[in-house]
Amino acid sequence: MINFHPSDESLARLAAGTLEAGPSVVVRTHIGQCRQCAKALGRFEAVGGALLDDIEPAELGPDAFARTLALLERPQPKPHAAPSVHPAPANGPIQLPHALDGLDIGRWRWLAPGVRRSRVTIPYAPEADLVLYRIGPGRRLPHHGHAGAEFTQVLSGSFADHAGRYEPGDLIELDGSVDHQPQVGEDGECICLAAVEGHMLPRGPLGWLMRPFV
Repeated sequence: MINFHPSDESLARLAAGTLEAGPSVVVRTHIGQCRQCAKALGRFEAVGGALLDDIEPAELGPDAFARTLALLERPQPKPHAAPSVHPAPANGPIQLPHALDGLDIGRWRWLAPGVRRSRVTIPYAPEADLVLYRIGPGRRLPHHGHAGAEFTQVLSGSFADHAGRYEPGDLIELDGSVDHQPQVGEDGECICLAAVEGHMLPRGPLGWLMRPFV
């Protein structure tokens, strides 16, 4: 059962095309598993369409055609394709959500004891901070905050912080005012997809050592 969802504001921004590229991929990953949020997104898209019908026509900018072509070139998920896989350093490959189809999935790299990450590059937004995390049972991520909102989708396993416990399908959306230190459950490793609007801000001595890598 999915207990944590993106905010209505984020769904509205996704419908309007104003949510940043990295968070958009995370939210679309959630929507692929959550009928409740898929229906909510449909309502926001319908409202947006109605508003467009009511506004006065405006002259297109000189780069409108080029921007339209760029949008058409974005990779689109294939709803009936087999899930893609990502080689892992242990326990075999993992299946990835369709929202990552067409994106460049990097190698798993050491980040901290028991913590590895794989950077996900979005071809049309290479500056986006989108990352897969693979964290061992019982391990903690370093204490950190965020320069902007953080979106984390649990793909497998579970983790908890001061606000609750999160399991597969849950999307945790935090704003820049929240500092936390997630800890993975003892029952198995946790794999998450995470994006931030801004950057992660590690705290404490280990955080300072990690700063060049986040």
